Amino acid sequence: MLPDELLREIQKYIEGEALYIPKGKVRKKWGEVSGGRIFFLQRNEEIRSKFFHKVSIENLAEEYNLSYETIRKIVYK
Repeated sequence: MLPDELLREIQKYIEGEALYIPKGKVRKKWGEVSGGRIFFLQRNEEIRSKFFHKVSIENLAEEYNLSYETIRKIVYK
């Protein structure tokens, strides 16, 4: 699949091994394709809103199945 000249040049550095050639395109950030990024942004905004409306961190942690520290990081960010 590769031109002979390029193959010989590559064999100077590696032979008989797998070679990974990354895509030339710019990679998308985590969650952009699956929608995970938007889901977590919306969830975190909902958590901040509830905290602003006097829902305790303990109650938010229980409701969202997250640790107290995780909720604290979200609301004070």
